[in-house]
Amino acid sequence: MKKTIVIVLAVLVLLIGVAVAVPFFVPTGIYTAKISEAVKSATGRTLTLGGDVGFSLFPSVGVTAQNVAFANAPGAAEANMATLKSLEVRLKVMPLISGQIEVESFVLVEPMIRLEIDKQGRANWTFDQAKAAPAEPGKPTQPDGPAIGGLTLEDVRIENGRILYADARSGLKEEVKDVDMTVSLPSLDKPLKAKGGLVWHDKKIDLDVSAEKPGALIAGGASPAAISVAGDPLKFAFTGTVANGPRLKVDGALDLDVPSVRALAAWAGKPIEAPGETLGPLTLKGTVAVDGATYAVKDADIRLDAIAAKGAVNAATGGAKPVVKGKLDVGDLDLNPYLPPEAKDAKPTPSQASGPAAGGAPATWSEAPMDMSGLKAADVDFDLTVKSILAGKVRVGQSALGLKIKDGRLTADLKEMALYQGTGKGTVSLDASGAVPTMRKTFALSGVQAQPFLKDAADFGRLSGTAKADFELTAKGASQKAMVESLNGKGALAFENGAITGINVAAMIRNAANAFLDPSAGETRQTDFSELGGTFVITNGILKNDDLELKSPLLRVGGAGTADLPKRTVNYRITPKLAATTQGQGGAAEVSGITVPVIVSGPWHALSYRPDLEGAIKEQIKDPAKAMEAIKNLRSGTKPEELLRGLIPGGQAPADSGPAPAQEAPKPNPLDALKGLIERR
Repeated sequence: MKKTIVIVLAVLVLLIGVAVAVPFFVPTGIYTAKISEAVKSATGRTLTLGGDVGFSLFPSVGVTAQNVAFANAPGAAEANMATLKSLEVRLKVMPLISGQIEVESFVLVEPMIRLEIDKQGRANWTFDQAKAAPAEPGKPTQPDGPAIGGLTLEDVRIENGRILYADARSGLKEEVKDVDMTVSLPSLDKPLKAKGGLVWHDKKIDLDVSAEKPGALIAGGASPAAISVAGDPLKFAFTGTVANGPRLKVDGALDLDVPSVRALAAWAGKPIEAPGETLGPLTLKGTVAVDGATYAVKDADIRLDAIAAKGAVNAATGGAKPVVKGKLDVGDLDLNPYLPPEAKDAKPTPSQASGPAAGGAPATWSEAPMDMSGLKAADVDFDLTVKSILAGKVRVGQSALGLKIKDGRLTADLKEMALYQGTGKGTVSLDASGAVPTMRKTFALSGVQAQPFLKDAADFGRLSGTAKADFELTAKGASQKAMVESLNGKGALAFENGAITGINVAAMIRNAANAFLDPSAGETRQTDFSELGGTFVITNGILKNDDLELKSPLLRVGGAGTADLPKRTVNYRITPKLAATTQGQGGAAEVSGITVPVIVSGPWHALSYRPDLEGAIKEQIKDPAKAMEAIKNLRSGTKPEELLRGLIPGGQAPADSGPAPAQEAPKPNPLDALKGLIERR
């Protein structure tokens, strides 16, 4: 027994002696040549060990080298893909006998890695392995060595590294510098820890990665893990489980904190042009799940500026294009900080068909092609609910929207909308799958208070009442202007128990010259109504209405005309009629009376109103009997005609017909002129 022990000890001493002596007797060039040859065979690139090279076999297998260079791909901008100031690798000898790998040190000093893509789209990290010996047909590939029974990393470091990236196709160049990293792994059954940092775009980013069961990860299993990224532009943290199976699986808590989205985008080289001080702080907390090419964020709590939202998003990226599904509940949404500032009012030039609209809107429709490429970039199925929306001065209450995009076709379904004490719903369909986009809209409103809505939406406060609207529109075109010119559809509008301010139709018939609002007169003109409504048809951008009807005690108003939407102009004729009846809502539309039409015309931003006295006279002489009957009714003292006596100069104005004009010198009375014409017939 003692003899056996002596023999074993002698062999060990001999082996140790050989291990110590060999590096001194074998020329270094043999080792370097063998290493370079192996690298060349595996990658098709040359590895150069230009400085001093040292080898050892005991007490550790190690190599040290200076000025190491790894050649770049043929035709690349730089000769070397990677360079190292120095390299040190040492493995403990004794653990190798039992299949254990204990890395005593693995140190890369000042590594520089150049990643390049040429103009043909070829990446320099794709290696030419044509020289590698092909596997024999039918013979399974065998590993090159014994299986690893264990792994220990003691001193693993990267010091002052640099990574350069260049894309010749776009001219993009990036540099990551001051890369420092240390890795600690006592064993595969103990936690792996990696910590370091880097500098990108002059901002320091700290990195911290850990895995509790690295051995399980290497074997394709799962392990608790954590990742932390921290710096001035952002802070990101993940804590959960990572599984390294056939598909990467991640499940855990996500915490993202961005002090400024605008600053983050600028730091990343993609500055955002947005109004004001928007796109500031962003936070995202929730649960993230990754399963191969499928990514999901659940129980998300999102805050951007003053906007708060909760929801979930799922994105599948394994197909021909991403598929995104989700649901988001948003609180109060103020869009004004994100809208472009209003342009200053400009005076229209003679060559313009219409001037700028209220609020500085453009005088003409844009002819720029609309970019619909986003509708083809991904398929989307998203539900959005919003507590309230503020856009401009318009306030929208609780709303629910369903959004679907598939193969370039968008459908937005407005399932619910609270609007100025009323409700609304509708759909918008946009098909950009073909060469020319097509659009279809349907919308319905009911119970909306017209005056505050129109005042906030269009700075038009002359119409009040409870509004109801229905319309269906279609259009086709590649630009905003083409869409408007091809607009077709139909709809209906109705208002109840309201008023038109700025004009008193009854007073107009009393005295046409003072019918309209005169700021110097110091009085308010108003025409009350119980019903106002009509239908319209749009053909190639021309809106036509011929059944406008207003019902009010003592008054009926009809209207017909057109609105040229492409040119943004109006040509409309309103025909008021003083009626010998006090019935308003539900009253007869055809009643006896005298009409004095009103012409509304001009560009949208500056509509003009004028009485059509010539039209009034022509209208009355068509039926002299009715004209005489109307005049007699107005001058008789019987009830209800007594109520209409105030409409004749010198009479008493009814209480609901608006303030009577101040007493002044007699002016020509259209009724007298009309009577004279009729009596001379």
